[in-house]
Amino acid sequence: MPIAPRSVPRFIILLLCAAGMALTAMAQPAPAPPPPPLPATPPPLPAAAPPAQTDVGGDPELEPQVTIIRNENETLEEVRVNGELRYVKVTPRNGGRPYFLIPSGNGTTFIRRDSLDFGLRPPMWLLFSW
Repeated sequence: MPIAPRSVPRFIILLLCAAGMALTAMAQPAPAPPPPPLPATPPPLPAAAPPAQTDVGGDPELEPQVTIIRNENETLEEVRVNGELRYVKVTPRNGGRPYFLIPSGNGTTFIRRDSLDFGLRPPMWLLFSW
């Protein structure tokens, strides 16, 4: 059966691709032998000394002190640092969303906020894109 002249280039390309894949498969290294089996019981570990306790060195006055006050309608969490009131988290008992009371500059009034996010965003620029 004669091969049509139009299909000769396709046949040659197909033949070259098959030969290339066969050569690539033959060039692969032989797989490594499997590792030896592990022993049935592992050897006992040497007795280690208990880990040394390190002091973090934090200043107890700088740690926040949290005071929780539970009422019949809400739970208040007062957060103080070095004795100064930073904020009060109010969580209603009826399942409402918690909110925060932040003392104003003079300390006599409070500012109500839904979160402690003050809206400060660092500038961000797109440098690269694909």
